[in-house]
Amino acid sequence: MRWLSSGLIFIAVGLSAACVHFGTFWTLTRIGTIHPLLANALAFVVAFGVSFLGHHKLTFSDHDQAWHTSLRRFGVTALLGLVTSEIALALVWRILAWPDWLGVLIGQGIAAVQTFALGRWWAFARSGHQPQSTP
Repeated sequence: MRWLSSGLIFIAVGLSAACVHFGTFWTLTRIGTIHPLLANALAFVVAFGVSFLGHHKLTFSDHDQAWHTSLRRFGVTALLGLVTSEIALALVWRILAWPDWLGVLIGQGIAAVQTFALGRWWAFARSGHQPQSTP
C-alpha cells in the first residue's frame, strides 16, 4: 500500500512541477523570445522548488535524510533530469523537426521515471533498516 500511495503522490507532485515547468517554458518561448533550450533550462530552475518541496514533504516523507542532504542529492537528481530533458528537446526539435513543446513533454516523461528511481533510493533514501512484516 505504501508504494501505491507514494506513487500517486509522486504523480501529483510531478504533474504540479511539470505544469510549472511547461507553463514557464511556454511563456518564455511564446510570449518572450528566448531560445527553447535556454527556456527549458530556466523553466527547470523555476519548477525545481515545487518538485523538491513536494517530494521532500509529501512523496518521500518517510525518509530520514537531513533536508540539506536531500536538497543536495535531489539537486544532482534534478540536474540529471535536466540533461535528459535537454537531450530529448534537442533530438525532437532539431533532428526530428517536431515542435519544441513536444520535446519538452517527452523529456519530462523520461526524466520523471529517472527522478522517481533516484529519489526513492538515493536522494530521499531511508538509512535505517526497517523490519519486514511477516504474514
